[in-house]
Amino acid sequence: MRIGYACQTIGIPGTDFKSCILRNADETNLRSIISHNLESLERILDYNIFSGIRLFRITSDLIPFGSSPANKLEWWKLYEEKFDLLGDKIRQSNMRVSLHPGQYTVLNSPSEDVVKRAIEDLEYHTKILKALGMDKKNKLVLHIGGAYNDRQEAIQRFINNFKNLGEHLKDRLVLENDDRIFRIEEVLNIGEKVGAPVIFDNLHNKINPSSGNYDEIKWINLCQATWKQADGPQKIHYSDQHPNKKPGSHSDTIDGEIFMDFCQRLNREDIDIMLEVKDKNLSAIKCCNIVATKPSVNLLEREWSRYKYLVLEKSPKDYNHIRQLLKVKEEYNAVEFYKYLDHAMEQEIITGNGLNAALHVWGYFKECADEKEKIAFGKRCSNYKAGKLSLNGLKKYLWQLSCKYQEEYLLNSYYFSEVM
Repeated sequence: MRIGYACQTIGIPGTDFKSCILRNADETNLRSIISHNLESLERILDYNIFSGIRLFRITSDLIPFGSSPANKLEWWKLYEEKFDLLGDKIRQSNMRVSLHPGQYTVLNSPSEDVVKRAIEDLEYHTKILKALGMDKKNKLVLHIGGAYNDRQEAIQRFINNFKNLGEHLKDRLVLENDDRIFRIEEVLNIGEKVGAPVIFDNLHNKINPSSGNYDEIKWINLCQATWKQADGPQKIHYSDQHPNKKPGSHSDTIDGEIFMDFCQRLNREDIDIMLEVKDKNLSAIKCCNIVATKPSVNLLEREWSRYKYLVLEKSPKDYNHIRQLLKVKEEYNAVEFYKYLDHAMEQEIITGNGLNAALHVWGYFKECADEKEKIAFGKRCSNYKAGKLSLNGLKKYLWQLSCKYQEEYLLNSYYFSEVM
């Protein structure tokens, strides 16, 4: 089983992606942005490999205006060496990648122009996978589209347009149920007719369920039959509903206990699970650790090293609970560890706790900081206590010191996620 996340990272420096508006899409700017984005992708891949994450969705924004005439660059040739390097990293780590064209890539539109643009967008996404040297196990995820006041006609239009695609596109496409229109039962029927694998999305199915009494495990097993050996292991999407937002909104983090129960009911290792969640890689590592086949307290200790000061500033009580939990080296209490962690993340920061955590972080610089830096930090602490400086303002200074003095422990800490 591989567990992964989509597009961006939380708390990992140098992994942002850039874009530009149309009027700035000249050759010089496009080259600069593409170079930057490919470097960011490499850092994400390196992070994934180090963290044991073997499933990742690449952002569609990797190449600005990738499917538009505005970008006339033959980027797959200009950056061939870089793409080769990235592809080697993906293959050597046994990582599986995918892309998910957006809501405007609609293959069943009544408009021929919209369908034409959709095919151009699919060509762009396929070109990324080809440039990386990825085989057919690395896919493009696509929704069926709109109903356009005639559901059956819209389905038939999708089938006809799909069948007219080039084989290089058909080989990449997998179909997914959505949360508004096309339910998993319909998508399965379409997938069987066009010979495309089907992805089951659990949250979409909860909001837009098919008729009958099938539970999500039954639907997942039915979808499995659409995945041929050449397509790779079956892939599904997993997410939790955000408790305070409209139906279909992804939660801030994955509930570890619910996820473990889901995996126990699933009772399969021959499947890949793409998480769709706000905290991206953080939930991916959480879920990997919860279902680890070789559990070790070292996995949780590595996590703790990143979260430590973030938890301290939010909830000293949870901080102490986790410290006590990790003292028992013979036990692997991943679910309990993440319960404390998630509870801490939900707390509002009070001034005293924020200052206490900042002083702990300052401890790394007490010996190496010069007099000017010591005075500057003291002044910022006083201003923060007096309400004249935000906590992020205080943390930005500590981040600058972390970069200056190359404190590796702090550079890898999620404490600085919002200020780096």
